[in-house]
Amino acid sequence: MLGRFLELSVATTDIRASVEFYERLGFTQCVAGDHWPHPYGVLTDGRLVIGLHQYRFASPSLTFVRAGIARHVAAIEATGAQLEFRRTGEDVFNEIGFRDPSGHMVTVLEARTYSPASRDRDQPSLCGDFSEYSLPARDAATARRQWESFGFVALDDAQSPDAGPPPWRRLSLTSDHLDLALHAPSFHAQPLLVFTAADHAQRRARLAGLDVAFAPRLPVGLDPAVHDLVESPEGLAILLAPG
Repeated sequence: MLGRFLELSVATTDIRASVEFYERLGFTQCVAGDHWPHPYGVLTDGRLVIGLHQYRFASPSLTFVRAGIARHVAAIEATGAQLEFRRTGEDVFNEIGFRDPSGHMVTVLEARTYSPASRDRDQPSLCGDFSEYSLPARDAATARRQWESFGFVALDDAQSPDAGPPPWRRLSLTSDHLDLALHAPSFHAQPLLVFTAADHAQRRARLAGLDVAFAPRLPVGLDPAVHDLVESPEGLAILLAPG
């Protein structure tokens, strides 16, 4: 219903610092279009795409592309989504935005805003393989129903291969282009970009050698011997987990 995942849109006050940060992590720049009047940069590791916007908006936002989005607004609202904004018409770049049941922003655009980079999915960044974008959800059942109505497929804890033991219990939601997860706010109050790698010590040493700072506190209950947390200049929480 939402179309194809485009990017995780993130507001930044210093786009140069943000771009340099992700390049240091091993991300590659894409060629951004001229759809937006504000400074805009796009970086990818081959699996995840981060769109950096030097512009104030409800950030971060899961952003999708669906042609003719104006014709699909009624179907999206039928899932219970209440639009926060709607800009549609023949003389504007069509886009709509709403929040999921947990309050996370979702945007749908009528067309792509960048050209994909020629980067293979099997060339991970220094963070490892992108695994999922995990969202805090107080009412996981309600959030699950809405994301399933958008075409995501939920895996019950008993079936999920990466559900893991407590304290990190989450519900995985898979799709063709992006995997999400729902975790308890008591585990971590912010969304988490989750990356995995088999050799955690080697990954940590590489990032430390590039002066990447690690957060002093991990999400509740995680083992610091095999987990790290990095915060981007825009405040995104990046969880480095074992593979």
